[in-house]
Amino acid sequence: MCGSGARQARRSDCYAPGEHVNTPHPGVLEGHGIHLEPLTLDHHDALVAAASDGRLWELWFTAVPEPGETRAYIATALAGQAAGHMLPWAVRDLASQSIVGSTRYHDIVLPVDRVEIGYTWYGRTWQRSHVNTGCKLLLLAHAFDTLGCRVVGLRTDNFNLASQRAIEALGAKKDGVIRHHQARRDGTVRDSVMYSILASEWPDVRRHLALRLARHGERAGGA
Repeated sequence: MCGSGARQARRSDCYAPGEHVNTPHPGVLEGHGIHLEPLTLDHHDALVAAASDGRLWELWFTAVPEPGETRAYIATALAGQAAGHMLPWAVRDLASQSIVGSTRYHDIVLPVDRVEIGYTWYGRTWQRSHVNTGCKLLLLAHAFDTLGCRVVGLRTDNFNLASQRAIEALGAKKDGVIRHHQARRDGTVRDSVMYSILASEWPDVRRHLALRLARHGERAGGA
């Protein structure tokens, strides 16, 4: 490895053949008012409650499970973790101690030092709050500064315009659209809009997200 902190963010400048990302393992990530804890079946009831805040499963272009599908949703995530291509978390807001949603690394490709962040959703109460910015700061910092990723990808449904705006607001660059790419829950097939953040871009993205969090805090204080 080439080091940590600022040097780690420039890992692409000192990359050598045969040097690859550290293998991601389940663990707690905490900061910015957010606690990410490894997803387990014990989170079942809390995730049902979070998804019921806004009946999120009614958005046909999302992967949010209906209450009766939540156990299978968790089991699939844990199977992906066991296979080495996923790492799922439950998202807890520290102030309220509530589980407010879920997120994960997926499509982990160690030979090219890449992970993607996705399967992210939060109860309606927590949307447009500090939660998503805080989560993304934790996940991106862990990917770039701890694991040594050279790129972090994000993707979303072509009809999920809110998600596209949210990803672009992070500072991610749009790579393009993959047509007829991925099955939805209802059996239809979506086009996937693909984004990425490179290690060389991470310092500016981190500053940008830190400023967004500060502004969230100012608005909350003013309320």
